[in-house]
Amino acid sequence: MFNQLKLDLDSIMERDPAARSRLEVYFLYSGFKALRSYRRAHWFYLHNHKFIARFISQRSRKKTGIEIHPGAKIGKGLFIDHGMGVVIGETTEIGDYCTIYQNVTLGGTGKDHGKRHPTIGNNVMIGAGAKVLGPFRVGDNVRIAAGAVVLDTVPENATAVGVPARVVRINGMKNEQLDQIHITDPVAQQICKLEYRIDQLQKEISDLQDEKNKDIVD
Repeated sequence: MFNQLKLDLDSIMERDPAARSRLEVYFLYSGFKALRSYRRAHWFYLHNHKFIARFISQRSRKKTGIEIHPGAKIGKGLFIDHGMGVVIGETTEIGDYCTIYQNVTLGGTGKDHGKRHPTIGNNVMIGAGAKVLGPFRVGDNVRIAAGAVVLDTVPENATAVGVPARVVRINGMKNEQLDQIHITDPVAQQICKLEYRIDQLQKEISDLQDEKNKDIVD
């Protein structure tokens, strides 16, 4: 437990430039408090004391604004930055040294049974307000943009943005299947497609009107 505690503290000190001391992180960081409570609750959950586990997790939710189900599996070095509004579902699995920002949901779609929540790889960053919903895997070293809604598998070393989320970079390179006009935002891409189609339709209408006017003159 002490080694786990040290790893969690060290990971926050390394990744948060605002952290001035381990003492500050231990007593003042809501994400760290929620993680400590989760690890206690998870122990009770594994030993079939489900009521006690849920009691600890709900008490922590009230104090920190972060809800972590005691059945979730979380690796070492998780950093929940700010944290308010974070929800982590029962069958969620999170790898090592991940970073999660405020208002993130790792949840289900309501349609699945058994494994209902996502599996997050190692060294994954999930931006503020992002939603990852469903029993699929998010690969190692993935970056999920703020506000993205992820509904399908994300490969390793990828960047996903948009609603629904689309992979726009893999290994730092643009995804050519999506990057049609050097725009990395799939929402903007779709708007451009619609604008192009509208221009085409307007041209077709104009041509039809010209032909109609020509027939009238003749």
